[in-house]
Amino acid sequence: MTHIGDNGIGLWNEEDSFFYDVLRFPNGEMTPLKIRSMVGLIPLFAVEIIEPEILEKLPHFKLRLKWFLNYRPDLAGLVSYWETPGRGKRRLLSLLRGHRMKKILQRMLDESEFLSDYGIRSLSRAHHEEPYIFDCNGHSITVKYEPGESESVLFGGNSNWRGPVWFPVNYLIITSLRRFATYYVSAQ
Repeated sequence: MTHIGDNGIGLWNEEDSFFYDVLRFPNGEMTPLKIRSMVGLIPLFAVEIIEPEILEKLPHFKLRLKWFLNYRPDLAGLVSYWETPGRGKRRLLSLLRGHRMKKILQRMLDESEFLSDYGIRSLSRAHHEEPYIFDCNGHSITVKYEPGESESVLFGGNSNWRGPVWFPVNYLIITSLRRFATYYVSAQ
């Protein structure tokens, strides 16, 4: 996610504060596709909270974690602050650290982007006014937000093949946010 194919290209775009797909061509060239879609929200799913009593019952697992922290800082640096205990001395394993998580949540909870009355959209509403246009070999491909029925017959005229709100993905978002809450939110 941070350094694809040793080419210095990552999925995170610091300027936009969002994760994007990267298209790899047969010649090895890569280009980010700046489409604000569910793809940029999926890193929220990679979260696990480990209770301190569980960690104590798994000494080999605890040793392996410490080994990664000491001997593979390149990999350990990709995971949230493992050493920092959260509420109840819980430990957080996540691809998102606080800064990136906040940026993603700002977009996800913005009604002009992903948040709708019915859940989280699979494609940002921002693409309604500003469609993403990708030019490749003289062909232009357009990705445009469409709130209901698709203007294209490619999927039978129905854009619901990937949205606009996709229940299973919304369930995963809620589950992930609850996990984050058990780490960050203090007891009431």
